[in-house]
Amino acid sequence: MIWTRFRRPSRRDTIATLYGMIVAQARSPAFYRDFGVSDTVNGRFDMVVLHLALVLHRLRSAESCPRDLAQGLFDAFCHDMDGNLREMGISDLKVPKEMRRIGEAFYGRVAVYDAALAVPDDEALVLAIGRNIYGEEPAPPARRLAAYVRATAGALAAQDPAAWGEAGPRFPDPGTIS
Repeated sequence: MIWTRFRRPSRRDTIATLYGMIVAQARSPAFYRDFGVSDTVNGRFDMVVLHLALVLHRLRSAESCPRDLAQGLFDAFCHDMDGNLREMGISDLKVPKEMRRIGEAFYGRVAVYDAALAVPDDEALVLAIGRNIYGEEPAPPARRLAAYVRATAGALAAQDPAAWGEAGPRFPDPGTIS
């Protein structure tokens, strides 16, 4: 079995690594401490969805990125959410209903974030973040989080997703956004 050390990483390994990096960035303490994101199951879910949406936004705009990478990231997200539901004690009979709800929330948020990122004015992004992350539209920290989202979208746009298998996406440090 020594030759397994020299094998090329599989697509599954790449997807697991990328998804792990997305989750790690979403769990950065700065979001909960400095940006006022609620450190709850819902707050953490919203931050994972936001970061996954940003990465998927970049993947959809990449010319050379295989479509199975985006699908694999979504599948990893679904697998993670399913596992989290079961870990929280949701019964096997209720998991499909909750997964449907999670899927609807995911697709709704991704559509709103994509539309807001397509407009150079930040007001749509601030409103989307206020509603989805903070639960209120004129949320004061939403403007700062919107600045982070714009910076992240710009940083990801400057990166080649084909190289993410080796180093993963590089997210800006949220602590540097004012």
